[in-house]
Order: sequence, then structure tokens, then C-alpha cells
Amino acid sequence: MHRPSSRSIFLLLSILAGTAPAQTPSAPLAYPQAVRGTQVDVYHGDSVPDPYRWLEDVDAPATKAWVEAENRLTDSFLATIPERGAIKNELTRLWNYARYGAPFKEGGRYFYFENTGLQNQSVLYVQDGRNAPARVLLDPNVLSTDGTVALSVARASDDGHYLGYSLSRSGSDWQELHVRDVNNGRDLPDILKWVKFSDISWTHDNKGFFYSRYDEPTSGNVMTNANRNQKVYYHRVGQPQSRDQLIYDRPDQPDWLFDTRVSDDGEFLIITVSQGTDVRTRLYFIDLDNPGKPKVDNPIVRLIDRADAEYAFVGNRGTIFYVRTDRNAPRGRIVAVSIDNPREERWNTIVGESKDALVSATMAGDDIVGNYLQDAHSSVRFFTASRDTQRDEAERRRRAEDRRRNPGSVYDDTSTAPIISRGGLMMGGGFTERGELPLPGIGTVSTLSGKQGDNELFYSFTSFLSPTTIYRYDLDSRRNELFRAPKTAFDASKYETRQVFFTSKDGTRVPMFITAKKGVVLDGTNPTLLYAYGGFNISETPAFSAANAAWLEMGGIYALANIRGGGEYGKEWHEGGMLAKKQNVFDDFIAAAQYLISQKYTSTPKLAIRGGSNGGLLVGAVMTQRPDLFGAALPEVGVMDMLRFQKFTIGWAWTSDYESSDDPAQYKVLRAYSPLQNIKPGTCYPPTLAFTADHDDRVVPGHTFKFVAAMQAAQSCANPILVRIETKAGHGAGKPTTKQIDEAADRFAFLVRELHMRPTLQ
Repeated sequence: MHRPSSRSIFLLLSILAGTAPAQTPSAPLAYPQAVRGTQVDVYHGDSVPDPYRWLEDVDAPATKAWVEAENRLTDSFLATIPERGAIKNELTRLWNYARYGAPFKEGGRYFYFENTGLQNQSVLYVQDGRNAPARVLLDPNVLSTDGTVALSVARASDDGHYLGYSLSRSGSDWQELHVRDVNNGRDLPDILKWVKFSDISWTHDNKGFFYSRYDEPTSGNVMTNANRNQKVYYHRVGQPQSRDQLIYDRPDQPDWLFDTRVSDDGEFLIITVSQGTDVRTRLYFIDLDNPGKPKVDNPIVRLIDRADAEYAFVGNRGTIFYVRTDRNAPRGRIVAVSIDNPREERWNTIVGESKDALVSATMAGDDIVGNYLQDAHSSVRFFTASRDTQRDEAERRRRAEDRRRNPGSVYDDTSTAPIISRGGLMMGGGFTERGELPLPGIGTVSTLSGKQGDNELFYSFTSFLSPTTIYRYDLDSRRNELFRAPKTAFDASKYETRQVFFTSKDGTRVPMFITAKKGVVLDGTNPTLLYAYGGFNISETPAFSAANAAWLEMGGIYALANIRGGGEYGKEWHEGGMLAKKQNVFDDFIAAAQYLISQKYTSTPKLAIRGGSNGGLLVGAVMTQRPDLFGAALPEVGVMDMLRFQKFTIGWAWTSDYESSDDPAQYKVLRAYSPLQNIKPGTCYPPTLAFTADHDDRVVPGHTFKFVAAMQAAQSCANPILVRIETKAGHGAGKPTTKQIDEAADRFAFLVRELHMRPTLQ
């Protein structure tokens, strides 16, 4: 990034030799001028100044000038840290290993992602059989010179002939959909635009797919405009987007979002309806096999239409749908619902609630595969239909044929007889657990790739000390085999992960993973990086990171706190950290820091905190509430203005977790912890390096811009308040490897300086 001076080279050699000179106190930095405006907003009688409102306009000349000046300051500051070059070399060394994704199979073909190590984007490969040679199907690295075009979604047609895929540019949430012929690797002319938050769901006749999109914007700023009125369309291969068929929209519900999925048997389109990020959903479907009508013209059936709990389609046996839900089961269960009689009193629990949280489920072969979290690490269990759920084959065929001939009929609602599905399983009876997937240790299964009727299941496993490894599980023989395993330069044998539990402010027991070198001395001198998220029912579980491996090699400790707001223990854990209870999230995180200090893992001058997005809000909140507790803070792409977040892009969707300042009572809760509004002039805040991207269209950069400007103006001591503003990048998804390495190098160089570390690097 910068050419080192002879003094920098001398300092770097000293650091590598373990004889770094002592650092002297820094003089306060001269921050770029940020003019204080006169904007004052009135919220329910309260006047709230917003002097840096002008920084919300990312394309304004004044904002651009401020961004350039802030980046120059940050670059010049980081350039004085002699260890940065060695840190980047270490990151590059540890990042450079082949990484694989779990295969997905269609039409006998296997599709999987691979990155040789330092490629900016992973490459999609295809094999015409499991033992056939692999060939490149789509290489995003050739689509841009700097790696900023990313492949977001890839779905193959049922026969494996076509690949529907979406591209994102410069980290934007906006997607552009294309279709590629798998046989020759060439794109068809199909181009679909204004797609956001959408999957690709092929009909089994291989003629087209369902997707979700917005209308083309006609005014305002495409990057910051609020996104509303999503619609479901059907696209036929080879036709222009203008001829796509509108399948479903709800102009009366502009905040609804639609996720589509075609069932494994091809007979139903499942539409999961959500309102923003609220985990409570509705479940609709279209019968694609209704005779006498074109398949995609069939009516929408509102199977479960009340959004009082989470309802996730797992699979089906004909007209019996298996649905994962937290309705009357905070940790999750699976129920069988007949589409012919979906009243709740006729639901049958086929996988009951466990002491562990059921976070996802899928069908593979004849089994339901449940992915559980057991104290925040994975446990995968198989459930098979009991014998008493089987029915006479002749009766099954008779009932199924009767329904096909009379598609409008339903069975007698008052009958005590079981309701029969096309697939032959009945509502009575359930599933029995037939075993647990043998995992190599405490870690995370992040992908389960299988289909009904197939004989194999692929899955990925990772932990803090083992990179993502792909396994194949034979559903017939119940044998597990290694499929693809990466080889890294990281020597994991020197380190260990332990799980501890600490007590939060209100007495709640909270788990935390701590990864450190074996035999680490607990004397309070260890540089420690504490990370958490705490929101939106998202669980933080063990995972390997080349960047975190480098941190360990630098002598650091890495801690992950499983605070409330996530889904680690199900619905109650999430609800314990949302809405009016959001302060619990911050209290949990503060308690995690206090535990690390009290147990002598570290001390305040050696403790750094990091979080991104909702986790950026977390860092912003705790550093303004307890600025004395931390040695450094790394808030990344954070939601910092809790009074205005709902006004931009998809921000309105987060009110399910945050509430909204538009409501008087909710305003008081948000005002009490909003990072921007709780910055107090004359306070000594910890050294801070904030991160954002100039065109993040998820959490718009104005959040971080205003937060940093206010922090710089309020800072009363010499601790630096800096911001790293990435260009040609968004919220984080699809970020090129080169940018990730540069970002991590700056992050750790900042911590080396501010935590007074003496790392020994290769």
C-alpha cells in the first residue's frame, strides 16, 4: 500500500526479532473538517440535532471530499505502522489454500464451487457424474479486472441442462439474472434486472423459473431509495424479461417479501411470505400439477396465513407438507399439514421439540434431516417415517387418483380416518430418530445438500481451527466419507477452543467460545478480540477464518460470545434481545468483556471488540455506554442512527427487531441506546477504526459517516477515531479476496498499534 521508509524497515525487523521499541503517546490527530449543520428533528416533542445530515448524501461533492480526506488520514496513519506489511504477508500465506463448497446435484450432474486460494471469486465447476472430470462452468473472475463482480445465486434446472445465476456488482444487493447452457458453457440472451433478495426456482419441465423483483426505479436515488412492493414472476427461457409472467404481488402489503421454492417432486411452488426481517412468516403455494390449466396460472393457496410464528417448508409427500415451526414450540418442531385440510387442530407433530434449537431441516432420501444447535454448535439428526405411517399401496393409489380426477374436492373434514397424501404417508403416526450424523468435533454444519428420493447427502463442517471440509453421507448404507478436504499452512495443533459460560447483568447464563494457544498464560496481558452479533435470530457458531488464524498466530486470543438476539437457543433467546429488550444484547456483550478481564484472559488495554452490521450497532452502543472498558473498537458497516435507519433501502424491514422512532414509546427505547445520539462531547473514547463502503446499499454509509464525524468532534483524548471507507464494495457479500486481505491487514495493524502488541510473524 505504501513504500516503507528505512526507519520503517528497521522497526519491522525489530518487531520480527521481538525487540520493538516502546511506543510513545500519540498526539491528537487533525481530523478533516466536517461542518456542523443546523438540522434539528422533532420526535414526539423532543428536539434532536442531526448536524451531519449532509453526509447522508453520498454523491454530494462535500461528502465525496470528506470521504477522500478521511481515507487519506486513515491511510497515512496505517502507513506509520511498520508491522502492516508482515501482517499482510501472513494473511496472504494463510488465505492461500483451496476451498470448496458442498455439491448440489441436478440431472445427474454435480455442481460445486472452488477457490484455489487467492482467487478474488470462487469458480463454479460441473461434473457430468460423481467420478467424471470437472470442468469450469462459470468463472466470475473473468467478468471484471478487480474481482468486484460476484456470483450470488446459482441454480440448475431439474435436468441439469440450464444454469440460472445472478451477478452482483461492487457489493450491491441489486442482482442481474442470466441463463447459461451447461452443455456448452454459453449464456443465452436472457437478462433479468431489478432483482433483489431473490432465489431462482426452476419448474421441473425445465422451461423456466420463478424469481422475485422490484419495479424499475423511476425517480430518486437507486442506492438509497426504500425498497417496497416486491413481486413474484415466472421467466421462460429464451424470452425477454418484458414477457415475464406476474405470478403474485400484494400492492396492499408493500412491505411483504416473497421467497419461492419448487418442491422436490415438482408439483408445488412454495411461497414463503415474510414482512421484512420478521421471523414470523406465512406459507402459500401453487399446485403446479393441477390438470386442465397452464401450471403457473394456477391460483395461490394461502395454506398458513397468520404470521404468528415461523413456518418453513421442509418437504412433502404429495399433499402432506412437512413444516418446521416454532408455533407452541420455542425451540422448534416439525408438523405434517394436509393441504386438503390445513386447520391447526389437524396438524400432526412428526418431530417434536427438543432441548436443543432446531435451526433448519431438509429432506434427503426418505429422511428428514434436522440441523440442531446444542449450546451453539451443530448436531445433525435423521428422522425416518415410522412403520405405522405407511399405508396400503392400492389405497394410496386410489386416493391419489381420485384427487387428480377431482382437483377441487377435499376429504371429509369430520372423518377420523387419516388424510392421505399423493406420496403415501398419512397424517397419523410420526417419524422416529434413527441416528445422529457423526461429526469430527465441536463445530458447525453450514450446508446440507440433498433431495428427496436421492441416496446421498453432502454437507460442510467447520470449526474455529478446521477450515470448511466437505463430506458425503450415503443414505442407504449410512456411511460417512470424506469428499473434499482443504490443506492449509495453519498449524491448528498449537491451539484449542474451549466453551465457557458467563452471567449477564440480569442473571442470564450466556455461552462464549474462546480460542487461544494451548497453555496460554492467564495473566491479563493477552491481546484479545471479542466478537458478537446479537440480532435477527442469527446464530453465531464456530467457523474457520484465515484472518482469525492470522490473529492467533500473532499471539492473540479470539472470543465469540453467543449473546441474546441470536437464535442459538431458539425463539426465546431471540426475543430476549429484540425490541424493548435490545439493551440485554449490550449487557451480554459487556458481561462477556468483563468475564475475559476477570478471568485474566486479558485486560482493558488489551481488549478489542468487533462486530459488523447489526454487530456494528452492538459495538457502537457498548463503546458509547462503556468507553472505559475497551482498548480498541472496530465497528463495521454498523446501524448507527437508530432514529432514521428505516428511511433507507431495506432499513424499514429491520423494525421487526428494532422497532421504529415513528412510535412514541419505541422512540424512547431507541433514543436510549442509539450510538449516534449517545456520543457525549468531552469523553475519552477507545481507539476506533470504523469500516464502511461508499455505496453500501444495505446499511447505507451515512450511518458510519455521521457516527465518525460526531466521534471525532467529541473525542477528548489522543485516542484515534478513524474510518476506512472501501470503494467499489457494498455491505460485504461478494467482496474480492484482495480487498478482504487488505481490510484484515489494516484491522490487525491498527490493533497491533493500539493494543501495544509485539507479534512474531513469519
